[in-house]
Amino acid sequence: MNTGRQPVACTCYVFSCNRQAHKCIFHIFPAMIRERKISEPEFLPLLELPKKKVKHSDHYFIFRDRKLLLLLDSGIAALPSGEDLISLGIDIQSKQYLGECGFSSCFAAETSPAFTEIHDLVFEDIRKLPAFLEETLASLAGRAIHLLEWDKNTRYCGRCGSETFRKSDERAKQCPECGLLFFPKISPAVIVMVEKDNRILMARSTHFPPGRYGLIAGFVEPGESVEEAVTREVMEEVGIRIKDLSYFGSQPWPYPDSLMIAFTAKYLEGELRFNDGEIEDAAWFGRDEIPHIPGSTSISGELIQSFISGYR
Repeated sequence: MNTGRQPVACTCYVFSCNRQAHKCIFHIFPAMIRERKISEPEFLPLLELPKKKVKHSDHYFIFRDRKLLLLLDSGIAALPSGEDLISLGIDIQSKQYLGECGFSSCFAAETSPAFTEIHDLVFEDIRKLPAFLEETLASLAGRAIHLLEWDKNTRYCGRCGSETFRKSDERAKQCPECGLLFFPKISPAVIVMVEKDNRILMARSTHFPPGRYGLIAGFVEPGESVEEAVTREVMEEVGIRIKDLSYFGSQPWPYPDSLMIAFTAKYLEGELRFNDGEIEDAAWFGRDEIPHIPGSTSISGELIQSFISGYR
C-alpha cells in the first residue's frame, strides 16, 4: 500500500451508455477518504439471547408504516422497553432479536396499523431519528426496519411458494420444501460528487421538492463494479465523462435496503445533457451557491461538507 502523497494509479475499463469501451485512469488518494474512528463496536449482532447474571432494560424498535415508536418523558424521546410494552398494553408482531447494545438486548417488531398514539407515545420517521436518539440507536433503527422488511418479503418461497422458516444458526430463512435460502437483501448504490473548476455537479430529479438539487446517485447493476456504476450513472444522467475516481466512504441506507457507497471524481469532458426523463436540470455550484445541504448524518451531506470545508 502506498502511504505517500503520490496517488496510486490503476487502469480499468468502463462502459458508457452506448456500450463503447473507454479506457480511463482513476486514482486512490488516501487523504481524500473520510476519517472514521475505528473503535470497539457498541452493538454486537447475535442470533440468541445471551445468559445474563443481571438483567438490564432492553430496547424495542417497534414500527408502524416504517415509523418508529418513541416514548416521550418530559420532552425527551427514548425507545420503549419490554416493561413499557406491558404497562402500556402495546401488542407487537414479527418480533426479532437483533443483538446486544451495551448491556441492553435489542429487538425489532411491528405493531398493528390500527394502533394509535396514546399517552406519551409518538411515531417518528426514521430519517429524523438522529434528532431524537443517540447515533448508535438511530443507526440500529435502520438495521431493525431493514430486517423486518426482509422478514415480511420472504415469508413464502419465491421458487415453490412454500412458507419459509428462520434458521437458528445464521441470519437467514429457508424453504422447507426446495431448500432455497433467503439472506437479508442488500442493494448496493453509488453516489458521487464530481468537481470542475472549484464547483461541484448537482442535479435535480423530477420528483424532488421545488428548488432541491442533489448529487448523482444510482444503483449498481448486475455484473458491474461500483466504479463502473459511478461512470455509467454520470454518463446516463448528465452525459459527461469523469476521471480521478476516489472512494470516500459508505453508509447503510434502509430505504428500503441499500448500502450507499460514496465517491469523489473530477470532470473529464462533455457537455451537460439530460434527456432520459429522470433529470430535469443539472448545473455546477460553487461553495457559496449550493442550493441545499443535506444533514451531516447522510453520506451526501458529508460529501458536500467536505467540499465546502476544503477537505479535498
